Amino acid sequence: MSEKLAEAALDQLFRSARTYNAFLPKDVSDEQLHALYELAKFGPTSANCSPMRLVFVKSQAGKEKLKPFLSEGNRAKTLAAPVTAIVANDYEFYEKLPQLFPHADARSWFVGNQELIDRTAFRNATLQGAYVIMAARALGLDCGPMSGFDNAGVDGAFFAGTPVKSNFLINIGYGDASRDLFPRSPRLSFGETCRVE
Repeated sequence: MSEKLAEAALDQLFRSARTYNAFLPKDVSDEQLHALYELAKFGPTSANCSPMRLVFVKSQAGKEKLKPFLSEGNRAKTLAAPVTAIVANDYEFYEKLPQLFPHADARSWFVGNQELIDRTAFRNATLQGAYVIMAARALGLDCGPMSGFDNAGVDGAFFAGTPVKSNFLINIGYGDASRDLFPRSPRLSFGETCRVE
């Protein structure tokens, strides 16, 4: 666990990885999606609360259900992507804490404290969505994460009657570098964003 990853792995995960707007017409299998989740689930969350819920939209029927809620700029690329993951937050995540964090009564920390529930669900499910991106890259897949959709519409179509609400979307597949790939945008330097005390 203490050895540095090879430079090629660091390139694949970070330095050479890009946000893709177009994908090759190549299927992403259900087995790949299972493998992706089996990696992503091990990323840390506070009290192991794991509030992220995922819907992998692959079928034509699923895409038609999602289509009306996509912004105009995101519609075509999302419908053409092999898979779109709806990353969502479960606002009753604490009901699973007896299973996920059995060495303390963590459920009681949240019951009746809506502000803490909201903050914890959003922060940790967003973290888990980032783990999904990294897991996909680790498995040789490319991603196009985005907002730009009607959250309330998606919630009504995919999560009606549940405590789950959409957070963001991730298009997943094999990126087509020949189409709609923007030049790498600048990043802030260590000195602009960090300090060591």
